[in-house]
Amino acid sequence: MKKLFLFIQAIAISAVVVAQPVLKFSEQEHNFGTFKEEAGPQKYDFIVTNTGTAPLVIQNIVASCGCTTPEWTKEPISSGGTGKITAIYDPANRGGEKFTKSLTVYTNAKPEIQTLYIKGEVIPHEKTIEELFTYQAGPVRFESIHLAFTNIKKTEKKIRVMQLINTSSEPVKVEFDQVPPYLSLRVNPETLKPGQKGLVEGTYDATKNSGWGNITETVRIKINGVLQQDAYYYVSANLVEDFSKMTREDMEKAPVFNIADPTVDLGKIPGSITKEAEFTFTNSGKSDLIVRYVRSTCGCTAVQQGQTGVGIKPGESSSIKAVFSSGTYKGPVTKTIYVYTNDPKKSEVVLMLKAEVGDPVATK
Repeated sequence: MKKLFLFIQAIAISAVVVAQPVLKFSEQEHNFGTFKEEAGPQKYDFIVTNTGTAPLVIQNIVASCGCTTPEWTKEPISSGGTGKITAIYDPANRGGEKFTKSLTVYTNAKPEIQTLYIKGEVIPHEKTIEELFTYQAGPVRFESIHLAFTNIKKTEKKIRVMQLINTSSEPVKVEFDQVPPYLSLRVNPETLKPGQKGLVEGTYDATKNSGWGNITETVRIKINGVLQQDAYYYVSANLVEDFSKMTREDMEKAPVFNIADPTVDLGKIPGSITKEAEFTFTNSGKSDLIVRYVRSTCGCTAVQQGQTGVGIKPGESSSIKAVFSSGTYKGPVTKTIYVYTNDPKKSEVVLMLKAEVGDPVATK
């Protein structure tokens, strides 16, 4: 009797061990082929079959990219039953992409982790006039509101161009107003026929601009001789020193801008007051150090102590004095001061001014 009981128990245990789910995919890779971006999300169903003897549970699926979303059968799939895993690929803003994405599938089967793949190629949609020419000024559209010259050496001129188009049914003459003397802006051709494209031709003469660092100019747009209301065109440049002709010997003899601490913390201060800070620096080089220009962000003024542009001899020190106005600020405030020098390794130095601004001092 005892042997019979043990035999039955062994069969029961064996049955428990053998009863397992087995995952089988209809396929593990799908190629969407070539499709247009405007076709929208692409979907494909991978059919899942449980060929095992216990319920199959799809516990989680993780996509390799945010452009791919998985959906799947959440209920347990019984022995012999089927479910599905849907891969959804969104081609928005992915024009021209030739992709292979993966879906990592976690289940209670063996192996516990398996991978599905989707492939394809997205044909970018043909951009509209509004997409190609994003900034509108009356009947004219520009590629951008901003003409960027990026870095310009103080010894050079640089040319930049930008496309524009006349979207009206009448000829349009485009001009610019309030253009600074070191900047030239013209449209070629000056008069655009209906539907015609042209070029904004900009020339920036850095030798005529006394400023340094990032400078942005705002100019007005004239259409057929009339200033356009609320139509502004921005031109920017980063004016830098020309160190291109310096030899190794010149570099060894160059000035060195050496500052112990580029950050001054004013601590806790009340609102509606001014507070002074001073940044001391030393010329650790072998030739005169010249501070070309000092520029600060709003709420703060900064100047070199002494005369700006006068050489600081090797071994000598000077300082930059900053005056911070707490005004209506509240809480942590950080202001930036830019210092431009003839140190070839530190031609632009960033100084930081910090404060914790509280309430204004009460007045009686």
